[in-house]
Amino acid sequence: MISKRFFFFLLSGGIAAAANFGSRILFSFWFPYAAAIVLAYLVGMTTAFILMRKLAFKETSNTQRTQIAWFVVVNAVALLQTLAISLLLAKWVFPWLGIRYLDETIAHAIGVAVPVVTSYLGHKYLSFKN
Repeated sequence: MISKRFFFFLLSGGIAAAANFGSRILFSFWFPYAAAIVLAYLVGMTTAFILMRKLAFKETSNTQRTQIAWFVVVNAVALLQTLAISLLLAKWVFPWLGIRYLDETIAHAIGVAVPVVTSYLGHKYLSFKN
C-alpha cells in the first residue's frame, strides 16, 4: 500500500506531467524538439511545485526559499534524465527499431515517467524536508 504523501505526490506529478507533455506538443510548433522539452519541463516544474507544496508536502521545516532552491536542483537532475531518455529513444533506439509513428511523443512520454522515484526521494528529503 502506498502512503498518502506518495499518492498526492503521484497525483501532483501526474497533473504536472500532463502540463509538461501538452505544452511540449505546443512548443514543438515553434521550437526544435530538445528546446521544446526544456521549455515544457519549466511549465511542468512550476505546476509541480505549486501542487506538491499544497497537497503532498504540507508540513516542512524548510523555508520557501530553500524549498524552491532544492526543488530546482532536484528537477534539474530529473530534466537531465528526461532529456537523455527522450533523445536516446527518439534519435537512436526508435529508428533502430523502425518506430517512426509518434516517435518523439512516445519517447517524451517515457522520458517524463523515468524520474518519478528519484524526484520523490529528492523532494521528500531535500525540497520539502520536515
